[in-house]
Amino acid sequence: MSTIEMPVNALPQAHGVHADSNALIKPGYDPALTNEDLAPLKKQTWGQYNFFAFWMADVHSVGGYITAGSLFSLGLTSWQVMVALLVGIVIVQYFCNLVAKPSQVTGTPYPVICRASFGVKGANIPAIIRGLIAVAWYGIQTYLASAAFMVLALHFFPKLGPYSLVELHGFAGLSTLGWVSFMVMWVLQALVFWHGMEAIRKFIDWAGPGVYVVMMVLCGWLVWKAGWENIDLNLGGVRYKGWDALPVMLSAIALVVSYFSGPMLNFGDFSRYAKDFSAVKKGNFWGLPVNFVFFSVLTVITSAATVPVFGELITDPVHTVSRIDSTTAVVLGALTFMIATIGINIVANFVSPAFDFSNVAPQHISWRTGGMIAAVGSIFITPWNLYNNPEVIHYTLDILGSFIGPLFGILIADFYLVRKGHVVVDDLYTLSPQGRYWYSNGYNKAAIWTMVPAATIPILCVVVPALHGAANYSWFIGMGLGLVIYPILCRK
Repeated sequence: MSTIEMPVNALPQAHGVHADSNALIKPGYDPALTNEDLAPLKKQTWGQYNFFAFWMADVHSVGGYITAGSLFSLGLTSWQVMVALLVGIVIVQYFCNLVAKPSQVTGTPYPVICRASFGVKGANIPAIIRGLIAVAWYGIQTYLASAAFMVLALHFFPKLGPYSLVELHGFAGLSTLGWVSFMVMWVLQALVFWHGMEAIRKFIDWAGPGVYVVMMVLCGWLVWKAGWENIDLNLGGVRYKGWDALPVMLSAIALVVSYFSGPMLNFGDFSRYAKDFSAVKKGNFWGLPVNFVFFSVLTVITSAATVPVFGELITDPVHTVSRIDSTTAVVLGALTFMIATIGINIVANFVSPAFDFSNVAPQHISWRTGGMIAAVGSIFITPWNLYNNPEVIHYTLDILGSFIGPLFGILIADFYLVRKGHVVVDDLYTLSPQGRYWYSNGYNKAAIWTMVPAATIPILCVVVPALHGAANYSWFIGMGLGLVIYPILCRK
């Protein structure tokens, strides 16, 4: 049973609560570690539907569609892919429940709960790593959403066609129209984010279900046009049978976990709002295995139907919509995928760096400022060059998993194995050497030294050709090393 303790040397104090704020800020909290966004919550109100909607917003995106579709092109039979999808998403559900509890019982976001394992100053290490990863993903998802906007623009203004060609009018690898589309999506997302977490909650509560409706209509129309008997769900043909399929299935499982590894790591940023842990578990069940498997089935049927309808396999839903000879369908489809991708971008890639960068300098960087830093940074990484083909997609996921896995392992090991679920919340906000999380000048060397081998080995698996066979498992390798090494170093 997890508990929240008061520090033994602290006198009882009245909670200081800012007007119109949900933050519990005590007089003893150090300003260098505290602001209204990072402080423990006064009220926790999210129910199971909010978490169900959170995962719908996270899954229902162009990136999720393409990733799910790519699994059906690995040469496996449809049932083998479905088994791999189900096993992978159940693993994600289990680990999300684990990482949710520390933040739910304390009411604190991911970078703050990391102070228990890395130290009150050392927590900036996992915060910055997660924040930078979110910047990359934010740019990628914004780029994918901008493709839907381009479809709309070209549909209504065909004369803009030359400006969509980077060879004729382009800069830094993106066409002029591409830049305009990217910046339009950039601004729209910033407007939603700027209104705060309550606005984000309301947005994702209806965005996920809304996308489902349009997805089912699109799928139904394509199946009707193609005829069910002309649809082959084995998108890449069956190349692996019997035991030969097992390694490919394991790779598919690992890819599913890697895809969700980012939002899984900082899931505490959202679980902190849960009214109880039961709401988190129920929401995760409906939002992950149930929702993800149904979405994947919808995705593969839609993709498979493009072959008889359009004469070629189209795995990008935006391209599918653009091929439909109907203004209504193009507008509805493009808007849907724009909304879907805005949803995942905000929940997975805006909220995380908002807390992470705010944690670096709480008095100077607010939650909103942290999110805007990520948004601006996403422009300069030219994300369209990161996510332009399936090989880059898989390579990107492997690299990200190399860093995220160790951080996850350390966080879980610290809360469950080292501290047995006991957290002294007040000590997370003090720079006093008497605080439990001060360690050595604010840094826990056990966590830092754990990161060295736990991150280096998975990265080597990705970049060294001889070890490339283990690259798909980089998240598992890093997580396992962090889970094992950290408790050993803590005992020493």
